[in-house]
Amino acid sequence: MAKWGEGDPRWIVEERADATNVNNWHWTERDATNWSSEKLKQLLLGLRVEGEQGQCEVTEVSKVEGEASINNRKGKLIFFYEWNLKAKWKGVTKSGIKYKGHIEVPNLSDENDMDDLDISVTLSKDQSDTPLLTLMRKEGAERVRTALGTYISSLKTEFTQGMILPTANGLSVQPTSQSKAKVDKTLIGSNCSTPAANTGVRIPTCKFTIKDTFMTSPEDLYRVFLNQEMVQAFTHAAATVEAEKGGKFRLMDGNVVGEFQELVPEEKIVMKWRYNSWPSEHYATITLTFTDRGRETGLTVECRAVPESEEERTKEGWHRYYLQSIKQTFGYGARLY
Repeated sequence: MAKWGEGDPRWIVEERADATNVNNWHWTERDATNWSSEKLKQLLLGLRVEGEQGQCEVTEVSKVEGEASINNRKGKLIFFYEWNLKAKWKGVTKSGIKYKGHIEVPNLSDENDMDDLDISVTLSKDQSDTPLLTLMRKEGAERVRTALGTYISSLKTEFTQGMILPTANGLSVQPTSQSKAKVDKTLIGSNCSTPAANTGVRIPTCKFTIKDTFMTSPEDLYRVFLNQEMVQAFTHAAATVEAEKGGKFRLMDGNVVGEFQELVPEEKIVMKWRYNSWPSEHYATITLTFTDRGRETGLTVECRAVPESEEERTKEGWHRYYLQSIKQTFGYGARLY
């Protein structure tokens, strides 16, 4: 072992009190296969799209075949994953006719860009042609693509905790990846930037917008986000909601917290919002704008200062646990666009 000031500093074990993987030099590997399998099932099962043709839902993830792992070499994280996925979907037209079919993703891999991902949507052999197939091949496939982007983002954030060890100055080497997979931008436009976070550390952030339509009045939809009992109903979990300017909220058993900054009845809600797992004290700004369209209400969700690594997870969370859940819970279903 070298002494201080002599030899190769990579071998000076005093860099860490526990002498573990000094300067992150040694190759370490973590198997992510089991975690990935469960995560993919969780993200795909229950995906739902609605349109003028009717509505469709992923009812079964029938095949999750492949592997995933993460390697740490010289403080760099290298991601390997390769999956062959199959799922089943069911749909019902506005007239009540039921259909079923299959989804196949044969090439979810770190070697392929998300734009190159093959998502095959077909009807079962005994089914006649239906406009629901077009709905699934367009909106359904994009929802699947977004969910798989969420998986990749989660693999690089949630599952990598502790793989980059602190060095002598107490800092961790910034993780990087050799994966070429990119987040799909076709469903919801986004614009990323890098402002300073409240923690004093520059966190890459982004902004994006989601638009949806609900078969209810602005008054009723506005109340859904502020009434504690209604929030508990659509989140299916305990919640605390102080419906006033400066009021705090705590949703989904504490996984989501924030504060209302501006409340304009039936028109706008502005809030500080964060996942509990985000860097300490870092909040996104969420603006909900309600537009009266007669028998419908248009909702625009503008999200700013979302950590870049959390973009797809946040999009999917708003789609699945807010917008879709509100429709299903209160019967406000309408066409998603």
